[in-house]
Amino acid sequence: MIIFKKYSTPVRRFILLAAMAGLFACGSTGLHNTKIEGKKIPVTKEYADTQEIEAFIKPYRDHINKDLDSVLAYAPETLDKSKSIEGWQTAIGNLMADVTLQAADKVLYAREKRHVDICLLNHGGIRSIIPKGNVTTRTAFDIMPFENSMVVIALKGEQVREIADYIVREKKPHPLAGMEIHLDKTATMVKDITVQGKTLDISKVYNVATSDYLSNGGDNMAFFKRGVATYDLDYKLRNVFIDYFKATDTIYASKSLRVITEKQ
Repeated sequence: MIIFKKYSTPVRRFILLAAMAGLFACGSTGLHNTKIEGKKIPVTKEYADTQEIEAFIKPYRDHINKDLDSVLAYAPETLDKSKSIEGWQTAIGNLMADVTLQAADKVLYAREKRHVDICLLNHGGIRSIIPKGNVTTRTAFDIMPFENSMVVIALKGEQVREIADYIVREKKPHPLAGMEIHLDKTATMVKDITVQGKTLDISKVYNVATSDYLSNGGDNMAFFKRGVATYDLDYKLRNVFIDYFKATDTIYASKSLRVITEKQ
């Protein structure tokens, strides 16, 4: 042990530095990585298939394609999010919100004996059309390629009011169900809000079904982060639609108005 009090300050510093140098000198002499480099290698026709690997993968690929292309339902018309209904809703958005609300209500009531009042999804989350004709599992993967799960957020009435203000501000046909927003003639001011056919009660708490992405504030839906309770339903949105397609022979999307502008 070194007893420093025997030495003056400069000598103490010298001894300390010498001791530290010795410690480092006795440390590991192994090699250390100092640089990482990477480059993108595109998969092109330049790389020939390996027949052994192809033969190994083929049964799995055929099995997956068979599942994805199995017919679940029929769509009598193409549902396309680019075709809005009076600018505030789309048929495919109405369908997705209606189906999600129905599924969320069933699961939440079974678990918590609580009903779901509203469903709000986001317009950008609809990634494809539902084409006229056969509807398959692949259709569900096309419209909802993300791994988002269905959650229910309990919101106070004042936060439900924020949903209306958000939709008016965004001016996008976000999928909405269970709630009607009535606007003035200029379509810039909210005049009335109803939930399940009744005027919004600011003092009440409403259960709103949405995706886990939006519940975390995605697409600037910050009102979801102020919820008073969260119910994770462990149910992927894509599977919600697959289950609906399996249970439905012919898909009819509602064209009802959920955001209604006062007539001039």
